Amino acid sequence: MADLNQTPERIIAPVPRITIQAFCETQDTAAVIEAAAGDRRMQKTHVKVQMGGGAAAVEAYRHAPTPNVIVIETQGAKSRPIECLDALADVCDPGTKVIVIGHVNDVLLYRQFIQRGVSEYLMAPIEPIALIQAVSDLFSSPGAKPIGRTIAVVGAKGGVGASTLAHNLAWTIAREQDTATVIADLDIAFGTASLNFNQDPPQGIAEAVFSPERLDANLLDRLLSKCSDNLTLLAAPATLDRTIDLSEQALDTVIDLLRSAVPCIVLDVPHVWTAWSKRLLVSADEILIVSAPELASLRNTKNMLSVLQQTRPNDHRARVVLNGVGMAKRPEISAAEFAKALDTPITASLPFDANLFGTAANNGQMIAEVQAGAKATDIFSTIAATLIGRPETRRARPNLLEPLLARLQRRKAS
Repeated sequence: MADLNQTPERIIAPVPRITIQAFCETQDTAAVIEAAAGDRRMQKTHVKVQMGGGAAAVEAYRHAPTPNVIVIETQGAKSRPIECLDALADVCDPGTKVIVIGHVNDVLLYRQFIQRGVSEYLMAPIEPIALIQAVSDLFSSPGAKPIGRTIAVVGAKGGVGASTLAHNLAWTIAREQDTATVIADLDIAFGTASLNFNQDPPQGIAEAVFSPERLDANLLDRLLSKCSDNLTLLAAPATLDRTIDLSEQALDTVIDLLRSAVPCIVLDVPHVWTAWSKRLLVSADEILIVSAPELASLRNTKNMLSVLQQTRPNDHRARVVLNGVGMAKRPEISAAEFAKALDTPITASLPFDANLFGTAANNGQMIAEVQAGAKATDIFSTIAATLIGRPETRRARPNLLEPLLARLQRRKAS
């Protein structure tokens, strides 16, 4: 069964490539800002933290241009915040935004800040995610569409069925959650998404990755192949005419364009450990690690969870799915033992069913299309609802007996 205790948090849009300078009065606040600077959503920003509060900020910009965002900590009247803001206004460049972190919950003081053009007032002590949210909101256009959620699916080792899970998950989100979804096959040389969806698109992700200077929203739209009403595919060419040596930022533009266009992007991440694949996992909103119930998968999953937790301190842990559970005559590590060793719950356990999964793969179909009532189909539905955060909107499946019952009723009536 899927673990429903971890519901998705609000999606915070990545902060654009800006400069932030903070002037703190306490070491605690300085440490929080340093922690926020290391968050995945701030990877494009340049953050500098120094002590001295508002007075130091005024002095720093008397003969220097101001950054995109100034963060000032004030401890109350003794910091003379109003005087500092008035002085800062005289040296502040147009367009610079100011965030104040205060220690006093005073409505009158807050109003004075707003009157002087302060963009946001945060009460100390603050969490890193609160500061990230505040900065992100400053650069989100009013009325802009919500940023799309990225779900990265990766195998703990090769051959554990991560791609199959990613494809079925994307199909289920699009169909049962009525959510526009893109499945992006990132295994450029050996990807199977086009086979599993019975598609043969002439173009795909290779054109986006190898021609970054041409990539924009219009080109990306032409590279997408329609699978159903709510599901489109960014396919991999699965050809070996060139080697695939991607830079760390190779997929940044592709992901940014997809996030601005559709509410859900499922990333089928190949089982490699490179700069670009690590960056992709770290920056994803949700991560699913697909494992087999055996020792090598356990070791690799534990290592991946450890690295991801270190690099994503403000996100909940990656979710773990066990696949191929219950294969006859194969010794397995139980889900309970697997979870205990990882110190994290198992989100779902998919049963081994060679006939069902083999038939779906050979037919270019999803599991629910082959057998709507299969246990795996229910598990995909639960995972999809959990990740999207709308389990109550799950679309009821049609009753397969209804056509038969209708025919019987017509026969009786005649």
